[in-house]
Amino acid sequence: MTSPREASADTFDPVRTDAADVARVMGVDPERGLTSDEASARLAEHGPNELRSAVRSPLWRRVVAQFTDPLILLLVAAVVISLIAWIIEGAEGWPIDAIVIVAIILLNAALSLVQESRAERAVAALAVMTQAHSAVLRDGELHTVPSSDLVPGDVLVLAEGDQVGADARLFRANSLRVAEASLTGESEAVEKRVDTIDAKVPLGDRFDMVHKGTAVSRGTGRAIVTTTGMSTEMGAIATMLDETVEEPTPLQDEVAHLGRMLGRIVVIIAIVVMITVALVQGIGSPADLVTVLLLGVSLAVAAVPEGLPAILSLVLALGVQRMAKRNAVVKKLSSVETLGSASVICTDKTGTLTTNQMTIQRIVTASGTVDLGGVGYAPMGRATSKGLELGEGPLLAEAQIVIGVGSLANDAQLAERDGMWEIEGDPTEAAFLVAAGKLAGTAEEAAHYGRVGEVPFSSERKMMSTAHRHENGDLVVLSKGAPDVLLRHCTRLQVGTEIVPLDPVRRARCLADMEALSEEAFRTLGVAYRLAPELAATGGAPDAASFDESSEEGLVYAGVVGIIDPPRPEVRPAIAEAHAAGIRIIMITGDHPATASRIARDLGIIDEEGIALPGARIDGMDEHQLRDAVRTVSVFARVAPEHKLRIVDALQAEGQIVAMTGDGVNDAPALKSADIGIAMGIAGTEVTKEAAKMVLADDDFATIVHAVREGRVIFDNIRKFLRYLLYSNMGEVLTVFFGVVFAGVLGFTEAGGDGLVLPLLATQILWMNLVTDSGPALAMGVDPEIDDVMTRPPRGIHDRAIDSGMWIGIGTTGLVISVITLLTMDIFLPGGLIPGGTNSFDTARTAGFTTLVFAGLLTAFNARSATSSAFRALFANRWLWGAVVLAVLLQIAVVSLPPLQVAFSTQSLSLEHWLVCAGMASVVVWVEELRKLGIRMIEGRRADASAQAVPAG
Repeated sequence: MTSPREASADTFDPVRTDAADVARVMGVDPERGLTSDEASARLAEHGPNELRSAVRSPLWRRVVAQFTDPLILLLVAAVVISLIAWIIEGAEGWPIDAIVIVAIILLNAALSLVQESRAERAVAALAVMTQAHSAVLRDGELHTVPSSDLVPGDVLVLAEGDQVGADARLFRANSLRVAEASLTGESEAVEKRVDTIDAKVPLGDRFDMVHKGTAVSRGTGRAIVTTTGMSTEMGAIATMLDETVEEPTPLQDEVAHLGRMLGRIVVIIAIVVMITVALVQGIGSPADLVTVLLLGVSLAVAAVPEGLPAILSLVLALGVQRMAKRNAVVKKLSSVETLGSASVICTDKTGTLTTNQMTIQRIVTASGTVDLGGVGYAPMGRATSKGLELGEGPLLAEAQIVIGVGSLANDAQLAERDGMWEIEGDPTEAAFLVAAGKLAGTAEEAAHYGRVGEVPFSSERKMMSTAHRHENGDLVVLSKGAPDVLLRHCTRLQVGTEIVPLDPVRRARCLADMEALSEEAFRTLGVAYRLAPELAATGGAPDAASFDESSEEGLVYAGVVGIIDPPRPEVRPAIAEAHAAGIRIIMITGDHPATASRIARDLGIIDEEGIALPGARIDGMDEHQLRDAVRTVSVFARVAPEHKLRIVDALQAEGQIVAMTGDGVNDAPALKSADIGIAMGIAGTEVTKEAAKMVLADDDFATIVHAVREGRVIFDNIRKFLRYLLYSNMGEVLTVFFGVVFAGVLGFTEAGGDGLVLPLLATQILWMNLVTDSGPALAMGVDPEIDDVMTRPPRGIHDRAIDSGMWIGIGTTGLVISVITLLTMDIFLPGGLIPGGTNSFDTARTAGFTTLVFAGLLTAFNARSATSSAFRALFANRWLWGAVVLAVLLQIAVVSLPPLQVAFSTQSLSLEHWLVCAGMASVVVWVEELRKLGIRMIEGRRADASAQAVPAG
């Protein structure tokens, strides 16, 4: 006999096979189920009904990963060079330079590891750690077993509220509806039946199957398990997830590029300067050779901002903490900035843009239309007609009857638990209970009725009816169902408090009302009723046997309701803000095109002319055609998981930085492939959270826009401290270079005595980079938003953090810093360009060192903006002021305290020295202010010219 595994994989398709044949192939008696022994044997053969979970990288691998960054490798190279120079010099004392750089490297690695571990714990805290169970027939008896123990051939017994534990073929279904949003994206519960499908159909249309990870919202059923674990549809998505390559983030690319670029610059500068020194001053002894090597190390130290990796990690970590307070949990530090770069946000509809809570928004009766406000299951909202509050009158009376009948002919329950409104049963039925709470008096009137009979819903009849007794003894039949079907059972119409004949004209109007609601993408349900005195037997007791389908004739048509999964109220303004920031929003959903288009229009994703592109069309497109489509289409409907992945890939091929949101298992592969995947923390599945780089703890789309703003601010701040660090470092490099080249002109050679004369020592350069530079740089990492970052388009995928404009600024500022530093030294030295000085070379070098530090600190205020004045929002960042003041105090200490004077080869300075240093350092501010003023004037002229070029009107 063919094994179930072989049969299901090679021989037959359970979707297109009769249920009896499925039972035969799977080797099971549907009425008794498997025996316990057979179930155990199959469990051993097929393994647990579980999805493979991602294997967490071991600690050692995660530690090693922290040292693969190009900037870190550059620092490692600096450590090696420093140690070589220290050994050549005689290995005396401690290699301070190497020790400090190693400390920075270790600090950076520790920060990254700690923050990523904290993010993992935050994500784990969001998960609901409960084991699912399933009801099965085994040995002819009903058993409840862990869903992980299900095997092919098991007979699932399904009831309302159950989680479906495996993919299974139905052979019995009674009013069965299954919520498949987590798998297909379909917002409405899907009606299931046992009929065999004779054609290949999409996952969302397989009405004879139930699938792992979905939930029974109504009715009962029995099904034969056909596949478990990774062989299920959910497993197929998990497999796709394993095969999806995770691309590096834009920030990782940028840092890698920066590391490579700085590496080349370091090598070039070191070689050029060492050759220059050898040619200009000569190398007359081994000591001179060691000095030249130390100079090479000092220039490497000067060119590379050693604190950059640690500062970058700290800034990102602080950004992660701020985002976590806004309910956005970022799992990886480098992903923080990616959101700020996002040019497209691809979003699922159900549960992300919408509440995933079916809601009655419209009631249409003979007297007009009632709109019900409020979203979700909270029974709160205004009832209006034509924008005005609904008052007493015929329309209110009709609406109360419609909602009252619908809430009585109902098997759902609505309850408030811990301040949250929850439902049990079919969401569509629950919508009537919610609406009853919004129409004053409706719920109270319904409380006077008790159910005494039922004709259940079936897919053939497309309606249901219940019999109820009023407290006064009256018996009524209450019906609801597909409006056009229900209308055929009606002979009269409710008009206010009166009942009139349902003539052809009125019937045609009712049909037109139904059609109008359908065209607006509402799901429609009709409601009708009638008094039923014939159901009362002798003595007034109900005669249940007499209540059947024949009782559903001669009904009074009350009206029709429009039901929809409504948009979250906070989403529309969030989308508007995203559009203003140049970010395109694309809806990708498994829902029907009409529903998707309606929601997209309501939210402002598309205009009235916009349409939804169905997944069936995507199947017929090659990659070039799909790339053409994603340029203009903003709504994709009825899509499968592989479609979502193709859409994301097509957008990325177009040069877009893509953020993808979702909550269902079907979203996971696209989330992993996107530049940043965003999972819903409440409604999201564990598979989705594992694939995502960010998790929304509140499932609020608006949180994404807040995160985008935060990401843009973080990138701005990264540019600020990069600008500051490179301003200072370029000043240091040019000071050493020009100080060596023009040593004779500036009087250094004469004052410095025999041997090589260097304007700065390696220890002094290291002091500036690691002590005075790092504090202000870190403070700029938390600089508040000065300009509105959401009024400009996202940066392009090829835009660099350090662009040509910034390089010009870095070169200009570095040149100014080097000139004022060398001139300060010249002022205090005899000879040179500025005669009259009387100080020693060590004192002049200390003054130059101090001027360089002060100038660097002042550039921190320049670096806060590429174009705005340093005096704009001057006191907005108290951390920056604190860092600058602390750095000044440290510089005073290193110049004035004897132990530090020995360590850093400094001399005490007089008040005159300090004043000259401060005055010379301030020049860098005024030069930069003039440069920025010129930039603003040029940009202003361009803006005026652009405005004049636009035709009026």
